Amino acid sequence: MAKAGSKPRRRVWRWLFLWLPLLFVGVTLAQVLALRWLPPPTTAFMLGRRVDAMLERDPGFALRYEWRSADRISRHLPIALVAAEDQNFPVHQGFDLRAIEKARASNARGRKVRGASTISQQLAKNLFLWRGRSYLRKGLEAWYTVLIEATWPKARILEVYANVAEFGDGIYGAEAAAQAFFRKPAARLTPAECARLAAVLPSPRRYDARRPGPYVQRRARWIERQVRHLGGPSYLTQAR
Repeated sequence: MAKAGSKPRRRVWRWLFLWLPLLFVGVTLAQVLALRWLPPPTTAFMLGRRVDAMLERDPGFALRYEWRSADRISRHLPIALVAAEDQNFPVHQGFDLRAIEKARASNARGRKVRGASTISQQLAKNLFLWRGRSYLRKGLEAWYTVLIEATWPKARILEVYANVAEFGDGIYGAEAAAQAFFRKPAARLTPAECARLAAVLPSPRRYDARRPGPYVQRRARWIERQVRHLGGPSYLTQAR
């Protein structure tokens, strides 16, 4: 004879296995679809930085974030970001398999560990996930990347990334960075200034776009050369 309560427990487990995955898909898809049209009011990384500041009891910390649509951001910034971080952005589907293989081979030879995250992957973790490394986080990053690439045009991915990327400690997005470092709106950033902003990624708390050291200067010059090699902003016309 079955024990009392075994059937209700089985129903609970059946509900969990059947409906929790559907609930997860529905919630995450709704998150991504909402931001397809709406400016993000904040991001997971911004919230995490606020928490860090509170834990550190840093009274001088002030997070800066001002959304600007793509037509109010210098056209030189998106191509600088692509040249610096993800040159196959217009043609991949969220994951750069060639870059992943190069990174794997480089790491296997014992060279400096290098990543192969695309702009889409970086945007996924900035918007929805936490800092750190774990298989769970990487799995969620891949899932959100698939959703973003499946539901957003490439131009929207770049627009949101340019608005939420951290360019300095607590300075998020092109407008906040342009005002903080160059005393001008994002629409008036020059190619050289855009290259300097791209050069501090992915370590914006270590490097300074306003007072660039030798590394940032060298990297900014390299980014400007890569932009010219790619063909300038027109390279992104194939990013749909």
